Formats: sequence, C-alpha cells, structure tokens
Amino acid sequence: MQRVAPEPQDFDRVLSSMCTEPHPAAREAAVRFLATNPGDPGTYQEIAALEERAVEGLGDIAGLSEPEGYVASGGTEANIQAVRAARNLARDAGGVPTKTDAPTVVAPESVHFSFQKAADVLDVELRTVPVDDDYRADLGAVEAAVDDDTVLVVGVAGTTEYGRVDPIPELAAIAHDHGALLHVDAAWGGFCLPFTDHAWNFAHAAVDTMTIDPHKMGQAVVPAGGLLARDRSTLDALAVDTPYLESTSQATLTGTRSGAGVASAAAALDELWPDGYREQFETSMADAEWLADALEDRGFDVVDPELPLVAARLPDDLFSNLRDAGWRVSRTASGELRVVCMPHVTRETLQAFVADVDALRA
Repeated sequence: MQRVAPEPQDFDRVLSSMCTEPHPAAREAAVRFLATNPGDPGTYQEIAALEERAVEGLGDIAGLSEPEGYVASGGTEANIQAVRAARNLARDAGGVPTKTDAPTVVAPESVHFSFQKAADVLDVELRTVPVDDDYRADLGAVEAAVDDDTVLVVGVAGTTEYGRVDPIPELAAIAHDHGALLHVDAAWGGFCLPFTDHAWNFAHAAVDTMTIDPHKMGQAVVPAGGLLARDRSTLDALAVDTPYLESTSQATLTGTRSGAGVASAAAALDELWPDGYREQFETSMADAEWLADALEDRGFDVVDPELPLVAARLPDDLFSNLRDAGWRVSRTASGELRVVCMPHVTRETLQAFVADVDALRA
C-alpha cells in the first residue's frame, strides 16, 4: 500500500503558539548542519564556531558584551539549567548548609511551567508568589518568600499569558541581598524588549542568567533555545567530564543534539538583528493593539497589551465555536482568550478572526 507523505500543518489559523515559520536563511542553514553535533565541539568544529557566533548575537540583544552560554533545545532546558546552576553553585560554595540541604527557588505565579519540571527533576522547592494587579511579580511577596534556603529568584520578561515584564532590577536586588542568583526568563520577550523602554537585561540590572529563545520571535527553526550567563563559573557549575569525546567536558543538558538549531539561530541573527527584528516587533505590536481595540469595541474585557500578546475574556460558547471553525487558540489560566502576534500572524489573519468572532457570537 502506497502511503501519502503527510504535510505539516500550516500557520494560517495558529494564533496562540509562540513558535512561527522560520526565516528562509534559518531554514537553509538548519538543513546544511542537520547531522552535526554541537555536543562534541572538538569533533564538529564548524558548528561549534557557529554556536559561539549565536551566543555573541544573543549577548548583543541581552546587553552582555562577553556572554557565556549555549544554544539549548528550548526555554525549558535553559530554565532547568539555570536552576541547576544556582543549586550547584550554592552547594559548591559551602558555608550555607541550609542551601545545600533544602534549596528553594522563588518565582511569581506567572512563571513558566518548566520551573515545575525543574523543581521535580532537581529536588528543589519552587515557591510561587502572587502577582500584582498588572500581572507582574509582587515585590513584597517575593521579599517575604526569600530566605536563607533560596538559591535563585526568577523574573519573567514577557510572560506567556499576558506579555508582562517583571521589575527585574528590584528582583535582582532582593536576590543578591539574600545571597541568591537572579534568573530572567525572556524566552519569548527577549527579541521584542530591545525595542522598548523596559529594564530587563544584563545591562539594566545585576542579572546572573537568562533564557532567550531564537525559535520564538527570533525566527530560527525549532528547537533553538538559548541560555546566557554573566560569568563562566555558572557554566562550569553545569559541566561534567566527557572522557570518550574529543572535548573533555560538557555543560549542556541534552548532550548529543542536532546542529540545525544552532546554525539556524546564527543565520537568523545575522539576517535580522537589529533592523529586521525591530521592524517585526513594530508590526506585531501594531497588530496586537489593533486586535485589542477591535475586541474591546465589541464589548469584551481586554488586558491592555504591553508586548505583542492579547488576552481577552470571551464567552465559553464563542471560544468553542472559534476552535470548531479551525482557529488554533488557547486560554490563560484564568480563562481568557490568548492571541500571540507572532510573525506569521498578519493583519489580514486577525481581520478574518474578528470577522468570525462577529459571525459566531451567540
């Protein structure tokens, strides 16, 4: 029986994903380096050099002139590694036995679910604290939750539900006052925030580590995440010996991995930073504001967009009807419709969506 080769889903009605179609240069680079292994840089030297270029490019975006880090499989790996590094550094430093015995991570309740995975895998306690009325980390709640066991405080720069940016400089001050590190999860927001007035990166605050993903707004292929660190000691805390490889140690979590993500990240950064990313952000932000206004004009409660993400409260039956009509949409934890204006989400797409909202209202 002859099988018909399946075709990938198109992006025409995908409105809630933080993935998008890759830039053509990123796609082409991914194919060329598909079989290389950045996990063995001594053997695969060309992809290792491209990874260094990609990390330098991410450092430029994140305000770090001499970045340490690597291209990870995605934000989940980078976030897990940030927790692991903080735990290991506290353990290896000694002098604070409680941090070795019962390490804790303090984060706002808006933090990505990957931190739940990190806590489970690494046997640390994740303490989530409330957000304020504008969906940002409540500094008083963070201060109250941090103690001598805390190894890491997390701030989010572009939350996945509302696109909000936590007060990063203040969170860094709290973390360092208690001998902890500060990690910023800018997995999605990192490619938008350079074109705003937010204080979010290594140049704005005493940030220790950051997640920033080229395969989201960076338009690299999936998977291509990013972990950045201010100091080499952070990566050293992750390293294990690799005696049978040409390289003698490895700080990554996944080990063997395709060079596709690395090469595509380097290619996308070469093509788009900074002007291409600025143009895309301005277009996506204008589209988000258009959608927010359109939904508000129709009487729906809308969360004012700060980055290109719109959350609005729609009736359950309307939400279900939109999904039945083929729109790939999701909800926030509180039940609002969530639309992420990624590069593939055009104004024409949003106009078609709003037309369906009008047609499908009960």
